[in-house]
Amino acid sequence: MNQTIKQFIEEHEAEMIEMRRYLHQHPELSLEEFETTRYIASKLDELGLEYRLMDPTGVMTEIKGPQPGKTVLLRADMDALSINELNDHLEYKSTKEGKMHACGHDAHVSMLMMALRALLAEKDQIRGTVRFIFQPAEEIAKGAKLMVQQGVLEGVDNAFGIHIWAVDETGLVNCEPGPSFAATDRFQVHFQGSGGHAAQPHMTKDAVVMVSQYIAHVQTIISRATDPMEAAVLTIGKVGAGDRFNIIAENAKIEGTVRTFDAATRDIVETEMKRYAERTAAMYRGKVNFEYERLLDPVINEKRSAELVQSISKAAFGETSVGHLPPTMGGEDFGEYNNYIPGAFATVGTRNGAKGSDFPHHHARFNVDEESLKVGAELYAQYALAYLNQDEF
Repeated sequence: MNQTIKQFIEEHEAEMIEMRRYLHQHPELSLEEFETTRYIASKLDELGLEYRLMDPTGVMTEIKGPQPGKTVLLRADMDALSINELNDHLEYKSTKEGKMHACGHDAHVSMLMMALRALLAEKDQIRGTVRFIFQPAEEIAKGAKLMVQQGVLEGVDNAFGIHIWAVDETGLVNCEPGPSFAATDRFQVHFQGSGGHAAQPHMTKDAVVMVSQYIAHVQTIISRATDPMEAAVLTIGKVGAGDRFNIIAENAKIEGTVRTFDAATRDIVETEMKRYAERTAAMYRGKVNFEYERLLDPVINEKRSAELVQSISKAAFGETSVGHLPPTMGGEDFGEYNNYIPGAFATVGTRNGAKGSDFPHHHARFNVDEESLKVGAELYAQYALAYLNQDEF
């Protein structure tokens, strides 16, 4: 471990917390992070670093060491959520009505900026290049794709990202090889019948019956069509039908999400869902419009990259700092980078009941234990140095 990195972050921890609180007060939604982009750019100006402004938002910059070598990418997302914050006791509560950093992206930006500053102070120790990206629109599953389309992976050999994690106690690092976050899909199913008077059902084609039968049977895809050894979740989150108590509905719609890790399982679920919808509509002499959108690919941690994260965590924070939790069915667009280059995505615990940081992500009372920031910042910086300074990887 580079002890100078650790010391630098500890000495400047208060500045990192100050940055996180400023960002928390000024949240911006996906693809609207214009002020956040300018704020990050101003910090890079202060450091004398050149950077590239991405379209429409986001920032990319680099630190090149004096010795040639590989390029490692460090990523932080920066968008907020459309949630009205309820943390009235915080002096740094969101100043924007209906907008809140309820997922920790304010912490991610602050940690990565501190890692950048620490690495800049140790520039002579860098063998190769560290690329930093401050990514927009993770919450709507578009940011990583936009960044890739704009060339952030050109010349990159490895990528590393971190997510603050309210499930784990403060400071606990999780980065298991293999699947980490699930593929995330969204579906909409619209059944169309023929409406009419409630007292004359024989003259109608009831869309409520169609959607009810579909809801009742579609879960058998998970229990009977997919391999039980491969995880899959099918959730219907929204149902809408009908206009009045004595009118048989002509239209019924449902929306939901599917989560998987395995590509074949993902294909089976989509294919079977469509087949079930078509057969159900036909059985009741109706029609159906089936839409299925693949939002996010799974995050798959490359074995050596994940093991490097674990070894760094043990050396920097102690043997008990590494957890071994199973994958989550949550989604993360860091998987888009995994589609092109190897790398790893770690979580850093921030749960502390005594400090009120035990609410789940996307909750109106979500907050982070700021003790976790220095862990994330150091993990970013130490990973970059360790990866670049290995003889082979």
